[in-house]
Amino acid sequence: MKTSFESDYNNGAHPEVICHLLETNGKQSQSYGFDEWSEQARNKIRTTCKCPEADIFFLVGGTQANATVIDGMLQTYEGVIAVQTAHINVHESGAVEASGHKVITLPSHAGKMDAGELEAWLKAFHADPTLEHMVIPGMVYITFPTELGSVYTAKEIEEILSVCRQYDLKLFIDGARLGYGLASAECDFDLAWLAGHCDVFYIGGTKVGALCGEAVVFPRGNAPRHFMNIVKRHGALLAKSRLAGIQFDALFTDNLYFNIAKHAISMAIKMRQLFTDAGIPLRDSSTNQQFVELTNKQMKHILQDVLFETWEPIDADHTLCRFVTSWATTDRDLEALKNALATL
Repeated sequence: MKTSFESDYNNGAHPEVICHLLETNGKQSQSYGFDEWSEQARNKIRTTCKCPEADIFFLVGGTQANATVIDGMLQTYEGVIAVQTAHINVHESGAVEASGHKVITLPSHAGKMDAGELEAWLKAFHADPTLEHMVIPGMVYITFPTELGSVYTAKEIEEILSVCRQYDLKLFIDGARLGYGLASAECDFDLAWLAGHCDVFYIGGTKVGALCGEAVVFPRGNAPRHFMNIVKRHGALLAKSRLAGIQFDALFTDNLYFNIAKHAISMAIKMRQLFTDAGIPLRDSSTNQQFVELTNKQMKHILQDVLFETWEPIDADHTLCRFVTSWATTDRDLEALKNALATL
């Protein structure tokens, strides 16, 4: 089988997660989030986030988390502001719009939202005399790290949060790859700081060592009233809640979540050097996603030995391709890539 850098969820779970699932498999538990491991995981997350009052819900995947949180926190007439490249705008098959909430888009700057542009848009919107006929913005959605591998600084998030507070908007941070953003050399804050600078975020497990699962965190105990009912209405309530709870219990024991992220980043740095040594240009990214500019001839040649994702065409002769590392990436995998590049 070819070595694959297609995504960070094309392997199974980290062995310690699997071991925890196996060692607890013979035990009975309560369901729907009331099992002992889900509660243990919540307490570990609360401690790490330094948010003792946090409301935490475990959902299976990112699209579920995004659609459920947005629908649960917005009024029926409200929409969510995101950049054009945002996952909820591009790669979720209209899941947010299906619940009746328009995705309002702003320009993307390497995947990031600009606070000044957000403020200018909101100022113009509220000055429009016909706004009673328009979708009212109720939330701002950003991803950390972004879909293009860029990382917000603390200052940038503070500026976006300040605009949200000025216009009474909720700030939602999609953390599908949260661990990799926090492990990036460009990140100047930790998980506790992030929890204190938004209204809701989620900790991605699917892409960071779990079989599946995301932990939705309302850091100040500020979950919408009856949020569990909202989760149920979206078909997102796990009867066997232990499936997610056990995994997050393992991920937040002995810093496993953060160690997984650090390993993937270290592998991505080595990978980046391989492309640099081969004279192949890359886009800026300090996370586990590396975006590489290949000629179409190079792309087809490398695909004979190594799998990766073709992201988008650059021009008639070049394609932007994505190579992703994870907990499972090894030096042997990188050696396979090095050998493929050596034959170009």
